[in-house]
Amino acid sequence: MYSEGRMKSERKTLDRALSRAGVMSRKQAGQAIRDGRVRVNGLRERDPSTWVDLSRDDVRVDEQPLARWQPLYLALHKPAGLVTTREDERGRETVYELLKDIAVWIAPVGRLDKDTSGLLLCTNDTDLAERITNPTSALWKTYEVLAKGELDDAQLAQLQTGVNLDDGATREARVRLLARDTGTTRLELAIHEGRNRQVRRMLEALGSQVLSLHRTAIGGVVLGELAPGAHRKLRPHEVRSLRGE
Repeated sequence: MYSEGRMKSERKTLDRALSRAGVMSRKQAGQAIRDGRVRVNGLRERDPSTWVDLSRDDVRVDEQPLARWQPLYLALHKPAGLVTTREDERGRETVYELLKDIAVWIAPVGRLDKDTSGLLLCTNDTDLAERITNPTSALWKTYEVLAKGELDDAQLAQLQTGVNLDDGATREARVRLLARDTGTTRLELAIHEGRNRQVRRMLEALGSQVLSLHRTAIGGVVLGELAPGAHRKLRPHEVRSLRGE
């Protein structure tokens, strides 16, 4: 017999169960269920909101048993110019073009805007993806920034202590000056928030402008020498670091 606590932890709606199992996204799961591709205990189930318990119920997709999912964790070097949505209404190339060799469903963790390059994590582990994107996880995200203008030490200190944006002051950041050239400043900036276009807005608040933005690390995962457009599997210690272990 299962304890009441165990039962609660295993019970999910059918669409969410398929998503949590890393089979497909929740939206895709809902459509697959409505299309009659999913059976629960031998019976075809067309209601995505049906409750199931994966520790007890026999769930099958396309007549194949829903085995315990195999998590996949990738680091992808996103080039500038690609968007992170699966489909783009404007016909722009997406990062999924770089993941065609991956046979299982996988999705980017968070987003990098079209003009930003660098490290993008991809996984079918939706629990870990939610942890990474949750602001309470406090994972540092590190960027190399080329900014317009020669930022002085006072401006760099302001980036570090907090900048006032229209949605409130930013939290403390880590700032390291890399170079000052005529008309530009190159710096390393690490933040642990997830606001939309945050780095760009922080520089704009100082009267500057981001000329190029490249993410080099997320927590303990470093982009390193991974070539643009290439991806690699995360190492076990990298996954543990993302979990906070």
